[in-house]
Amino acid sequence: MRFLPDVEQRAFVSSLDAMLGSADTPTVVRDWSRGRHTRGRALWGRIAEAGVFGLAVPEECDGLGLRPVELALAFVELGRYAVPGPLVETVTAAVLLAEPKRLVSGEAMATVSYGGPYALDADVADIRLALTPDGLFRSPGHGPVRPSIDPARRLTALEAGELLTPAPPTGQALALARLTTAAQALGVGLTLLDKTVTHVKRRTQFGAPIGSFQAVKHRLADAKIALEFARPLVLGAALTLTPADMAAAKTAACEAAYATARTALQLHGAIGYTAECDLSLWLTKARALRTAWGSPEECRAVVLSGGGRRW
Repeated sequence: MRFLPDVEQRAFVSSLDAMLGSADTPTVVRDWSRGRHTRGRALWGRIAEAGVFGLAVPEECDGLGLRPVELALAFVELGRYAVPGPLVETVTAAVLLAEPKRLVSGEAMATVSYGGPYALDADVADIRLALTPDGLFRSPGHGPVRPSIDPARRLTALEAGELLTPAPPTGQALALARLTTAAQALGVGLTLLDKTVTHVKRRTQFGAPIGSFQAVKHRLADAKIALEFARPLVLGAALTLTPADMAAAKTAACEAAYATARTALQLHGAIGYTAECDLSLWLTKARALRTAWGSPEECRAVVLSGGGRRW
């Protein structure tokens, strides 16, 4: 099976790369972490205008129809540039809601809590949903912002709200959330690897670039292999649309990104720990995405159980 994007898909990815590359996303992320959302909302509008959120919405709701491959490719780019905000949650809400038009256009931003009391970026989201075994609830408000391992992922508890439906499409929403989380993590890992390769070519020790040392080469090769092994799993899951494949993709991509983050931190030395270093924006995101929308153990259990049918 070939996982090479076609001409239109490559053009779409290239346009996102150009847009995000000119957006100064490190500044956007730092502003978002401090609760300043002006730059982030402006970038959000540009992402919506590019059609990213419409890739999960039927055409009759002003979307582009369900196009999971393009959606996965888009989220790889969003991860590469560490774009902040409830990206996965907005796509998930678009699946859960009967009228997602405001999400497609970028007029509204949504967040969804699942498997716990906290929701991502509920302080800025226009639509707050709680997905529970009892159904889908819409929350009117939220509690105080709590610290997170990733400062740009602002967590708050949702207030009790009205029941929208007792039988939401939970399986489809969860599977798509895991697919987009996997793609986002893959993008994060790719940037961490690129930044680390650039660093080890410049950093010298004993009169030679540290990238020329065998031990450093082995660590980077392991990271590269893990990420490249995860890539076909992500794209394959976008084609098969089975929960087991999406859980496998999330496990592989998130574990690869997390391992790459550990390698990046070690090879950057002490500067990798500092908040002033842009590397930290991707390091913390790799750690946070690892358990978002299902821990590695939960996703492995889905894979071992067979994970259900294509939706």
